[in-house]
Amino acid sequence: MSPRSGYTLPVFACAAAVAALQQIKHGRSLDRVSIDLLEPPEIVEIAIEQVAELKPGVALAITRSDPGDNLDITRNTPIWALVELGVGEKRAGGDKGDKGEGGDKGDNTNYQLPITNYQLPTTTHPQNIIINGGEGIGRIVDTGDRPAIYAYAQRLLYANLERSLAPGETIQVTIILPEGRKLAERTSNAAFGVVDGLSLLGTTGISQPLSAPGQLDVCREQLQTKARQFESLVFCVGENGLDLAPQLGIDRERLVKTANWLGSLLVEAGLQGVKEILLFGYHGKLLKLAGGIFHTHHHLADGRREILTAHCANLGLPINVFQAIFACPTAEAALKYLRELDVRENSDWVSRVYETIALEIDRRSQKYIYNHSDRQVSVGTVLFDRDRQILVKSETATTILDHLC
Repeated sequence: MSPRSGYTLPVFACAAAVAALQQIKHGRSLDRVSIDLLEPPEIVEIAIEQVAELKPGVALAITRSDPGDNLDITRNTPIWALVELGVGEKRAGGDKGDKGEGGDKGDNTNYQLPITNYQLPTTTHPQNIIINGGEGIGRIVDTGDRPAIYAYAQRLLYANLERSLAPGETIQVTIILPEGRKLAERTSNAAFGVVDGLSLLGTTGISQPLSAPGQLDVCREQLQTKARQFESLVFCVGENGLDLAPQLGIDRERLVKTANWLGSLLVEAGLQGVKEILLFGYHGKLLKLAGGIFHTHHHLADGRREILTAHCANLGLPINVFQAIFACPTAEAALKYLRELDVRENSDWVSRVYETIALEIDRRSQKYIYNHSDRQVSVGTVLFDRDRQILVKSETATTILDHLC
C-alpha cells in the first residue's frame, strides 16, 4: 500500500485562522474548513479541533498537524490561530505594544495567551491583513527577529483570508505553536538562524511521506517522470534548497526532492538516462556524501565533523585548528570557526576546504552511480550555508548551472 500523504504546517495554521475568522464574522463554530492550497491548485478539507470567540471581534481556533505517513516531529502538534478583527490598520505600523515595550496593551487584557508577537514587514503583504508569529514560531535572528513564516505560508494565509473580508475590513492574525520551542530543539533550525521555535516553511501544501517505509518508490516515480522530460536535474534534500534554487533561475520543474535517499535516487537517475545532476543543498547535510554516506538521515550515519576534520588535515591546517574543528558541535559551528580564522589570518581556508569537499562529493557521487548502474553521469555540487548564501560551487556545478539557467 502506498504511503499516505498529509499536509504541511502552513496549511493547518491557515485552516485555524480561517476557522477563527468565520467564528468572528458569522458566529459559526466549524469542525472543518476548506483551504485552497495554491500549490498544488486544489481545495482540501481540514479538521478544526476547537474554536471559540474570546471577546467581540477576537477568536481562537486550534488544529492539529497531520503530515501523513511521514516521520515528522510535528505529528499531532496543536496549531493555534488568534484572529482579531478591525485592528490591522492600527497595528500596520508595528506599534511597540506588539512586544509589550510600552505600547497599547489593551487588546490582550481580557485573555492570557502565550503571545510573543514578531511582525512581518508590512511591505510583504496586503495592508488589511497583519500576520504575526506568536509563541513557538521561530525567529530569524539575522533579519531583525522576523517570524519564520516563509513565502508559501504567507501567500496561503493571505489568499484564504482575504476572500472572507469585506471591503475596508482589517484583521491581525497571530500563529501560535504551544509546543514549538520544545520541538525546535530536535531540529536543525538553529543552524539556519531560526531560534525559539519552528518555521512555517515549505513550497507546497502537500506533505509527502519522504521518510516513511515505501516513500522511496514514490520518489522514484517522481524522478522517472522528470527524467522523461529533462536530461539535467537538480536534487534538493530539503525545503530550503527547493525554495532557494528557483531564486537562482533554475526551473522548478527540474527540481527533485530527494529527502535522505540520495544514493538510491542518484542510481535511479543514471538508470533513467539522466546526463547531469546538480546536488543543491545545505553544507551540513551534503558534506556526508564526501565521506561516502549516501543515506543522509542522522539516525543512520553522521560523520560530518570527521569528514571536515579529515579535509582540514589533508590541506595542511595546523593540528590545533583541525582539533578545534573536530570539537565543534555542528557543521555550522565549524564553518564559523574557519571563517573567523580567515579573518584573523587573512587566509582563505573556507574556500579551500569546501572546494575540496565539493569536488569529493562530485567524484564519489559519479563513482557511486557508475558502480551501481554502469552509467556515466556528470554530477556537480552547490553548497549553501545557514543564511542560504552559496558557499561553494564545484567546477562541474558551474558548468551544469550554465545549462540550467
